[in-house]
Amino acid sequence: MVKRYGQLNVVMLFAGDASALGLSWILAYLLRFRIEVIPVTRGFPPMIDYLFLLPFIWLAWVLAARLTLLYSYRGGLKSTVEIGRLARTMGWTVLMIIALTFFYRDKSYSRVMVIFFMVLGPILLFLFRRVTWSMIRNLRRRGVDMRRILIAGVSSLARTTASELEAYRFLGFQVVGHLSEYGPDASEGEGLRILGSLDEVKEVAEREEIHEVYVVLPAERQKEQSLLLDRLGDSSVDLRVVPDLVERMSLNAGIEELNGIPVILLSQTPLLGWNRMAKRGMDFIFGLLALVLCSPFLAIIAVLVKLTSRGPVLYAQERMGLDGVRFQMYKFRSMRMDAEKESGAVWASADDDRRTGLGIFLRKTSLDELPQLFNVLKGDMSLVGPRPERPVFVENFRKSVPGYMLRHKMKSGMTGWAQVNGWRGDTSIDKRIEFDLYYIENWSLAMDLKIMWMTVWKGFISQNAY
Repeated sequence: MVKRYGQLNVVMLFAGDASALGLSWILAYLLRFRIEVIPVTRGFPPMIDYLFLLPFIWLAWVLAARLTLLYSYRGGLKSTVEIGRLARTMGWTVLMIIALTFFYRDKSYSRVMVIFFMVLGPILLFLFRRVTWSMIRNLRRRGVDMRRILIAGVSSLARTTASELEAYRFLGFQVVGHLSEYGPDASEGEGLRILGSLDEVKEVAEREEIHEVYVVLPAERQKEQSLLLDRLGDSSVDLRVVPDLVERMSLNAGIEELNGIPVILLSQTPLLGWNRMAKRGMDFIFGLLALVLCSPFLAIIAVLVKLTSRGPVLYAQERMGLDGVRFQMYKFRSMRMDAEKESGAVWASADDDRRTGLGIFLRKTSLDELPQLFNVLKGDMSLVGPRPERPVFVENFRKSVPGYMLRHKMKSGMTGWAQVNGWRGDTSIDKRIEFDLYYIENWSLAMDLKIMWMTVWKGFISQNAY
């Protein structure tokens, strides 16, 4: 993903941000000392004393923007992400202002006004950015400050790369054409503007006044890629390589640096560092609270299971969880003791005669799952996550369902995104995987809270629970 805004973007966005900050500062002064939203008791300082701080506010904003990479990455294009980046930058800016006014003792500055500024700043920044982006789009449509891009390659990944760049045309990206690794007349380049072969890259770049070359070649074309890069070694164009490994990147993929060495992450769990601690903390607190609240039901169900059928109250079954680690998952026993003696490991069905009378009710209402709260407290499971499967089923699914094992990048849960959307029990495994992977890719504590609420709101009864 391209990491730099065009020069036009940076200039216009900073100009808009500086204007928003200045207006926010002035409005904060007016609210405090002219409109008097909160009555003033210590006199009315002249506006010039506060305007004196404005250059320092802009300087603090520049320093804060360096910390938050506000102008360095284009990830802030989504409104939610952009609001977050602006808020963080605003927070650092205010901290610097507070530090400056604390050490500058010649004058005393209103803390209430700074609070007004903190509230107004993010709002006006976001509104000004919407206007600025609209202006930038209009200028791009007129061809102002465009980066002319050449794609070396005609594969499906090369076409996708070109489409993505064209989608961000308002950032200044203009795909001029492609170079074909199969020759200018090859059928693979059908529908594309082929400007030449890979051997002609230098000539094409000079003729078309290219600013950037994206090299998007299959792994088997490493030799041609090396030759192409050598030919552009003394060129002024920016070079970017899109490895075909991109098509294999899945969950939380990205690029990190190992002492200067770029490392491509094809997939990884989102439960790293603070995320892991936060999710575990929420599991323990809510799990303990749920266990206390449900303890009377647990006791009653345990007595009923013991009285209505022969065998133990709890049933421990081996399941596969985070990173493929196996654990014993607890349930209230809902089937006969010899349920799988003849059939082996099979899915429960709607008319399954292995269930006990009480077991039919427990499974239909999901009350048989309550003992998994102990698994949550132990750390084997989470309150929310992909439902764990038995290893024998996992071995079958991993052979027939693409990407099945990726669901083990997240700790197994008592409930999950697939379950609250109706994909539980003997339903489409492909749809369950689709929803599980969506959950892992978009995981957040807020999403966990939403799923827990949906689980309670929709109830525990499901037509697919047998």
